[in-house]
Amino acid sequence: MRTIGILGGMSPASTALYYDTLCALTRDRMGPRHAPDLLIRSLDFAVVEAMQSAGDWASAGALLNAEARALVAGGAELLVLATNTMHKLAQPMMAGVGVPLVHIADATAAAITARGLTRPGLMATRFTMEQDFYLDRLRAAGLAPLVPGAEDRAQTHRIIYDELCAGRVTEAGRRAFEAIARRLAQAGADSLILGCTEVGLLLNDDNVPVPVFDTARIHCATALDQALA
Repeated sequence: MRTIGILGGMSPASTALYYDTLCALTRDRMGPRHAPDLLIRSLDFAVVEAMQSAGDWASAGALLNAEARALVAGGAELLVLATNTMHKLAQPMMAGVGVPLVHIADATAAAITARGLTRPGLMATRFTMEQDFYLDRLRAAGLAPLVPGAEDRAQTHRIIYDELCAGRVTEAGRRAFEAIARRLAQAGADSLILGCTEVGLLLNDDNVPVPVFDTARIHCATALDQALA
């Protein structure tokens, strides 16, 4: 197995989910005593969030690049960025790094097309829902993604940052997310991308009317495939 380097902390809840999921997947595939070969670097999300809010993507890209290089120096043979939003900086992050990055949007698109679906709804941070860095990867795979309306995008973003990233899971947040997912399905979505790695804390196949694609779990499975290849 190749060593997987996880660059996380954006948020800590996401990083914990990646660790737990990779361990469970490895046990399922290799046996109960096996565990994945991992290096984990968890950043202070408050620092990253401040860069996001200020629009200082250049500094954020430089930070991710330095941390990616540190993971490789420590022995990582492929990298996983444990967040959807910060894939906006995948290119500057990987400049001169020299090992593969498992891209979360590509992994998710492959999972959707494998199911014969084409029109996924996307619930994520406003950066991921409103900018092209993520949507264009989905479109390049032949998908026609839908995003919520402006009010629903604002509410989704608020719940992610004010609640989920702070480790808070509320019934009010769950009900709000369920309503937004229903509206996307009513607008024609044939599936739903949980496009922030924390959204799976509130939504799943049991409370969404269309097939759900949990990007964190898909990302982990794809990374493990590559580590074992």
